Amino acid sequence: MNWGVLLFPGSNCAEDCFHVIDKVLGKPVTYLWHKDTDLGDVDAIIIPGGFSYGDHLRPGAIAHLSPAMSAVKEFAEKGGLVIGICNGFQILTEARMLPGSLLQNRGLKFLCQDQTLKVDNIETPFTSEYKTDDVLVFPIAHNEGNYYAKPETIAEMEQNGQVLFRYCNPEGEISDVTNPNGSINNIAGIINRTGNVVGMMPHPERSSDNVLGLSDGKGVFISMLKYLEANKQN
Repeated sequence: MNWGVLLFPGSNCAEDCFHVIDKVLGKPVTYLWHKDTDLGDVDAIIIPGGFSYGDHLRPGAIAHLSPAMSAVKEFAEKGGLVIGICNGFQILTEARMLPGSLLQNRGLKFLCQDQTLKVDNIETPFTSEYKTDDVLVFPIAHNEGNYYAKPETIAEMEQNGQVLFRYCNPEGEISDVTNPNGSINNIAGIINRTGNVVGMMPHPERSSDNVLGLSDGKGVFISMLKYLEANKQN
C-alpha cells in the first residue's frame, strides 16, 4: 500500500504523518508537493495540519486552489481514500470536498491540548478499528476549529452517519461544556457521503506512537490500511 502526504508551504505536521505510515505501520510513503499534478501510484492521501500559505485570507483558502488539489479531487472521485487533518480539514471544506466550514474558536483563542473524543460511526474505512462510543484521546491544536454548516446540512449529515467523532469528556458525555471550540453538535470529524474523504480537527498522527504516551489515533490509520488491503485483494 502506497501512501502520500501532501505538502503546502506552511505545512508543519507532515513529518508526523510520514512517521506514522513509515515507522508505525511500516508502509511505503512519499511526500507530494502542492504543485504536483501527477500524484503517482498512491492508495491513500493525507493532507496534514499546519498553516498552508500562512493562513492568508483564511485557512485553506489559497491551498485548495493549488494544482495538486485538482489531482486529489480526481483521486477521491475514483474512490481513493483522503484524510485531511486540522488545516487539511479546512482545505477540504474550502475545496468543497466536504460540507461546512471551520470558523474561529468561540473563545477566540488558539487551543493546544489533549482532547477526549467519542467515536460516533465505526462503519467506515477510517474507524473500523474502534468500537461504537469508544472514548479516545487525540491532541488538538487550532484557532479555527469551530465546525459549522447549515441546519439542513447538519440534519442530513446526522441522518447519514457522516459524523465520525465528537468532543466529549473522559466519561464520554457530550455537552456544550465538553465542547472546546463551539463546533456545532460537538463535531470533531466528518466523512463525505461516499465514505472515502474524511476531515477532522484533532490530530490522530500525534496519538499513534507509544513513545508519545498516546496511541488511540493509530486506529485511524490501521482502519485505512485494512480497508486498502482488503480492496486491493478484491
